[in-house]
Amino acid sequence: MQTTASDGANGHLTGYGSPSYRHYVLILLMLVYTLNFIDRTLIAVVAQPIIESFQLTDAQWGLLYGPPFAIFYAVMGLPIALWADRSNRVHIISVCIVLWSIMTALCGVAIGFFTLLLFRIGVAIGEAGCTPPANSLIGDYFIARKRATALGIYSMGVTLGSVLANLFGGPIAQMQGADVGNWLSGIGLGWLLGGLDWANIEGWRIAFVAVGLPGVLVAWLVWASIKEPPRGYSDPPSQSADRAPDWSETFAELRSKPSFWWMSIAASLVAFVGYGLISFQAPFLQREHGLSVRDAALQFGAPLSLLAAIGTFLGGYITERLTERSPTAVAWVPALGIALAVPAYAVAFFSEDLTVVFVLWGIAAVCHYSYLGAQYNIGQGVVSNRSRATAIAVLLILVSLIGNGFGPYFVGFMSDFFMQRELLSLDPGTLLSPEACKAANMERSVSDDSLCRSANSTGLKFAMAVTASIFLFASVCFLMCARTLQRDFVAELGQAKD
Repeated sequence: MQTTASDGANGHLTGYGSPSYRHYVLILLMLVYTLNFIDRTLIAVVAQPIIESFQLTDAQWGLLYGPPFAIFYAVMGLPIALWADRSNRVHIISVCIVLWSIMTALCGVAIGFFTLLLFRIGVAIGEAGCTPPANSLIGDYFIARKRATALGIYSMGVTLGSVLANLFGGPIAQMQGADVGNWLSGIGLGWLLGGLDWANIEGWRIAFVAVGLPGVLVAWLVWASIKEPPRGYSDPPSQSADRAPDWSETFAELRSKPSFWWMSIAASLVAFVGYGLISFQAPFLQREHGLSVRDAALQFGAPLSLLAAIGTFLGGYITERLTERSPTAVAWVPALGIALAVPAYAVAFFSEDLTVVFVLWGIAAVCHYSYLGAQYNIGQGVVSNRSRATAIAVLLILVSLIGNGFGPYFVGFMSDFFMQRELLSLDPGTLLSPEACKAANMERSVSDDSLCRSANSTGLKFAMAVTASIFLFASVCFLMCARTLQRDFVAELGQAKD
């Protein structure tokens, strides 16, 4: 559908399509974003089994989880966003869903560190085509005053994806390959994969295949049921979108918007902490509290992700309610939220009672994810409607490179650092190291094994607490964003009614 804002002269008063259709599109795009994060974060749910299968140190695991994914996600994000500002956004999203879903399934057949890394890169390339065009679509479906809530609902996909990754990934990863083979035979599908040696197939491999492939059906639903709206349909007629921008124009807009850059730095630091913590959440619970993969996923991973989703929604809802009285609420609400998350996380990591751990971690998750809708609302609100996808891509490049690129590796590096310190503290004459403790082919005494387990758990605990404290710097950046935000916004907040 190649139309312009002029085709819907009064669209900026109501939004595109009927209210029920607008909300259908929003829920479907949230489902896509949920699928995006199921496939992205499943690897964190099954982290410990992969670490054990490939005998990785925490630093090696952080390297596998973070930088390769982040670099390719960032590299592909901008050209796909520029493409989305010129072409059919619905078709772009559909094709990208198919790509990342197939690559997720292929992670289940990885034979080592490097093949898993290559498939993760494929997931990154596909997922780079999700959020920029989806944000652009939401901007054209919903009027400016309604976008904070709409983007808050869309952003719930991040945490809902984590919920479902834990609900499905944890129990599946706990299964034995032979059980799956017997189940398939029991329902008459044993012939389909009859050549596999199920007894030697690990549960985490099955989880990748089972979670990845259904995305192809979601891609078809998006292609068949979402209409491509006229660009700028839900904006005032004065904000023309009849011409696709040159990338230099978008950057020229952004250069003059300090609030965008303060928000981007803040969002990147929050992502640094968030990706770092989530990449080691399951290993922490398994090492520190002795939970199984399944129990860590069901008792903590899924409910904590659900609480984070509630925090995402509440952040958008509270922001919308406060914006009429404080136009910069979209910046200072997340600043307050992430600052409150720091002490809750810190105490949770060092508590021994699992109930206390869950309650405090849950409070931290609600506060932590209150920021998520704000980054998209500010990111697209400070540029003209024809540049939204590109602006969001610039934001996601920074978030991906700084957050996903360095966050997991930082936690892993600090975990090995603190582990080595703990080894020396417990036994000053020890020759053990994080690498020696993880090596399966090294002979160790019972006391050495006990020393390794204790230091491994303590090192990760300190690393996660140090990482969470970085939220304080992010909070300051959000407050700096608030100082110039009202001047930089181009959207007309608080005026139109739906």
